[in-house]
Amino acid sequence: MAAQAAEEDILLAKRIISASERHDLPALKILLEKGSANVQDPTATVASSPLHAAIVACGKAEDGKEVDDAAVSTVELLLQNGAIWNDLNKEDDTPGCIALRLGQKKIYDIMVDAGVRAELLFAKMEALGLGQAEVEENVEVEVEVEKEDSRAEEPAAKKQKISNGDAKPVEETIADNADKVLDDVSLDNKAYLKSQLRYKPGILLDSSDNAVMMDWETQIMQRHATTLIPTSGLRVMNVGHGMGIVDTAIQTHDPAEHHIVEAHPQVHQRLREQGWYDKPNVTIHEGRWQDVLPKLVERGVVLDAIYYDTFAEDYSALREFFAEYVVQLLDSNGKFGWYNGLGADRQICYDVYTKVAEMDLYEAGFDTEWEDIEVPKGLHGSDQWEGTRRPYWTIDVYRLPINTFIK
Repeated sequence: MAAQAAEEDILLAKRIISASERHDLPALKILLEKGSANVQDPTATVASSPLHAAIVACGKAEDGKEVDDAAVSTVELLLQNGAIWNDLNKEDDTPGCIALRLGQKKIYDIMVDAGVRAELLFAKMEALGLGQAEVEENVEVEVEVEKEDSRAEEPAAKKQKISNGDAKPVEETIADNADKVLDDVSLDNKAYLKSQLRYKPGILLDSSDNAVMMDWETQIMQRHATTLIPTSGLRVMNVGHGMGIVDTAIQTHDPAEHHIVEAHPQVHQRLREQGWYDKPNVTIHEGRWQDVLPKLVERGVVLDAIYYDTFAEDYSALREFFAEYVVQLLDSNGKFGWYNGLGADRQICYDVYTKVAEMDLYEAGFDTEWEDIEVPKGLHGSDQWEGTRRPYWTIDVYRLPINTFIK
């Protein structure tokens, strides 16, 4: 009986994938009443989901020719029935990655919008403390809700990760209140802060070989400083010193006050060695911003420019930073910037989180302008990432955010 049921499941999966590939909407609608939009055929040489199959079947886009309506409707139907926007096939591609490579812009835009809807919903679930069943009972959604840990995409370690959901301990000591030991310390901020850093020429590494910062970012950091600090004599704060690239750039704009918030003890040591504690108008705040900023708010500190560039923190930390603290510390005419590294190891994730961040910023009371900056051409070469755990940047354009209060 069990073997027969397994065979029937495989047959149903094959039929759903085949109908998706043919863009056969009538058949697909009937099949999805019996099966899932996320099935895979275990007997296939190249396993993929129905969504992957539907997009591959679109083929390479031809100049001036729109993708046919059946293909668009098939993708939309699968998404409406719970297809996961960032599911990975065996080639490590999301459906959106395939659409981008094929030049199918309309399909790609649909996938980006699906990602935005899904991530906003996950954020709402997290904020309300709801599980899947509770959300389905209380929130009208366009797609089937998947649990946070079912998302296939593992974000880059650098800067603001998309989620901390993958932070699982690989070893634990038996003592009471023992610290969790992570194979990758970038998955947990407290583990990162206890890890050993290594400053090497042009790069800062954590104990798991993640690149915390690299000197290719210098142009980006300098531009951030210029957009945030148009004149001298302003009150500025940077959160996350690292290699000191942005703080060095800030100093060239002659700020009246320059606050640096940094939590890692080894970075404090480097700040001392390089004389930052002795610089005029510079104040070093040792500790996590979650502990430092409430005290600055209590003191009534007001700033003209705030920049955020932390490591081993996820997007929810960035959202808390601007929604809870920037709104209290920033002057009404001030500017807020942050290192936009969200999902930068995959174009669709970067595009999704650029939109998600802009929407969350607007909800918090900010207008956002974007400035596109091309990254160095040689950055995508494998030799650039030698000795690191993984590349944290694989796309061509950095989208620099400039945020001001909505007037």
